[in-house]
Amino acid sequence: MRAWSTPDVPTLPETGPPVRIHDTATGTLVETSPEGPARLYVCGITPYDATHIGHAATYVGFDLLNRAWRVAGHEVSYVQNVTDVDDPLLERALKVNLDWVALAERETELFRQDMEALRVLPPAHYVGAVESIPLVIALIQRLEEAGSIYRVDDDLYFSVTSDPRFGEISRMERDEMLLVFAERGGDPDREGKRDPLDCVVWRGERPDEPAWDSPFGPGRPGWHIECTAIAQEYLGEAFDVQGGGSDLVFPHHEMSAGEGQVASGSDFALAYAHAGMVGYDGEKMSKSRGNLVFVSALRNSDIDPMAIRLVLLSHHYRDDWEWTDNGLFDAVDTLERWRSALALGAGAPAGPVVAAVVAALADDLDAPTAVAVVERWVDATLGTSGLADTSDKTAASVVRDLLDASLGLAL
Repeated sequence: MRAWSTPDVPTLPETGPPVRIHDTATGTLVETSPEGPARLYVCGITPYDATHIGHAATYVGFDLLNRAWRVAGHEVSYVQNVTDVDDPLLERALKVNLDWVALAERETELFRQDMEALRVLPPAHYVGAVESIPLVIALIQRLEEAGSIYRVDDDLYFSVTSDPRFGEISRMERDEMLLVFAERGGDPDREGKRDPLDCVVWRGERPDEPAWDSPFGPGRPGWHIECTAIAQEYLGEAFDVQGGGSDLVFPHHEMSAGEGQVASGSDFALAYAHAGMVGYDGEKMSKSRGNLVFVSALRNSDIDPMAIRLVLLSHHYRDDWEWTDNGLFDAVDTLERWRSALALGAGAPAGPVVAAVVAALADDLDAPTAVAVVERWVDATLGTSGLADTSDKTAASVVRDLLDASLGLAL
């Protein structure tokens, strides 16, 4: 599956510091120390609907990690999946009387356009669930050899107790796991399972559902094992960061890691980073609540995509926050001021700005601090609180490159 086009990104003259990121599994900041290319896996969309602001916040958040690593002098191997066959997609296709393949292709293409407009750097490997089926089959066979797979009717399940580290990522108590598992696609009450938390890795063929041949019988992959297989194929064992929204901590990332660790005997990822949830009208954005703000709808309303991105950057990637129209309008006004300052050519000294922005982003992707640094430079350059400072004759060029390279804002 193809990704989207790669924007031209300027190279900063100085190498940034090592990047630290919050690891959900330990609850601490950890310094990433990539050996060779930095390796990042971020869970992708299930393409049954358009990209909403909550999605965009996650992908812009991890785009900051991609950029911070590059500024620190690392090549980056970034992998993302597309769950282009799954229950929500099939249910949506049935409701709207549309072929599920056509629906997936349409919404995936819209996602590409949204990511390109927001200047999110594309993954090196953008892999659909359907095309990953041979990888999934091979992984299930390895898990079978390890004794961690069993059958319930036509479905195959992964035994979570086969991974002695199961639960270390989410750090949830079992009662909480059972509750969340049921809420997020699990089937804890199914008869015949060895443990209520065991997850399906191969779903046997159902009437009127797509299925593929396999040594286990016709069917399709379970949700979690898709990401496990793709990540290990393209990033190998113990890759640097597994990323996604905080709603994926459990069960998705816990299950994916367990499967990977049993299959390889090694760490799945070295750190697990999670983006906060975005709300609207007092509730988390979700299809069921009908409170979604779509990136494409904003773009089609002539909203500058850089203003959308600036709103996202104004919140720390790990925070839960509320989208407001006023916040977007404020971002439009802010960008107008920033462009006015950049248009002067000269400005306040740029060196301290570069150092402070790069340092903020290397410290757990602290975009709000970086944005505040730029805002102070704009104020000084325009003389908002007194005389304008235009002592640095190349300031605008340097700051413009910094905004693009580090924050993904093309101004």
